[in-house]
Amino acid sequence: MSSALRLSIIMVLLLATAALGLIAYNAYLPKPVVQVAQNAPAPTSGYLVAAHPLPAGTLARDEDFAVRSAPPGDVPSGAILDTPDAKAGLSGSLVRRFLDAGAPVTAQDVLRPRDRGFLASVLAPDTRAVSIKVDAESGVSGLIWPGDYVDVVLTQVNDKADAAHRTLSEVVLHNVRIIAIDQDIVQGAKDNKDNNAAPDKETRSVSLQLAPEQVKKIAVAKDLGKLSLAIRSAEEHRDTGDAGTMFGCDVSQEIARETAIASQNATVVVYTGDKTKEYSVRKHDAAAPGAAFGCDASSETARQGAASSRGR
Repeated sequence: MSSALRLSIIMVLLLATAALGLIAYNAYLPKPVVQVAQNAPAPTSGYLVAAHPLPAGTLARDEDFAVRSAPPGDVPSGAILDTPDAKAGLSGSLVRRFLDAGAPVTAQDVLRPRDRGFLASVLAPDTRAVSIKVDAESGVSGLIWPGDYVDVVLTQVNDKADAAHRTLSEVVLHNVRIIAIDQDIVQGAKDNKDNNAAPDKETRSVSLQLAPEQVKKIAVAKDLGKLSLAIRSAEEHRDTGDAGTMFGCDVSQEIARETAIASQNATVVVYTGDKTKEYSVRKHDAAAPGAAFGCDASSETARQGAASSRGR
């Protein structure tokens, strides 16, 4: 074998060895991580739609609205966006025209409580709006809403009456519609104006829809005593209710017992010659053990007097 051929073979073997070394080296190198680009989701905007059919004149609540999302360019023109500022005051707002389920809600579709002309638009024909003051206790702990129907209860104290009839309560208005409430109490929020005030004692304003003759009645009732609201069932819209008067002796057995004992006193007149002496005596059976007591006949007289005064 010639030296030239031998040199060629050696060169081929060296090149083969180098190639195999490179292959082995590359096999042990860490593999690069190939990241597959993912398409970012397209931005969307939320806007309000009617959750169910809303007739014109509805006093809306939060559950009357739903949120629908769409690309910003596809949001219906004028639709109210799902943002705190845009939704402010929607609870208790008046729906101005019929909205079918799923229909976008625009600013022209609702009249908010603080908008000009709200009360006039809410009122039924030939009715008036009158506001009364309530606190969390007398206002059903803030659970009343515009559109609810309530009875107005008057509680008053007559310091000149006897114990049995000193405190009385009666329903002065039946089945009246609430048309507006201070928004803090509607939404259950606390008033932050005075951090030292007790939220459950704060006074709020409730506007009632009343007939003209009821306006004068509630004006007098506000001066007579404390007004409370009793919420009515959503299914009960009849203008009926308890027209009776409740006295302290109807509620407290102790007051009724004291009244019964006092009513058993009798006056005895003793004549001695031309002189007379009067004695007050009490019957022994007035407070028999286990006896049940109620308001006496004088209570019925007081009830009739209260009823006749309401009729005047």
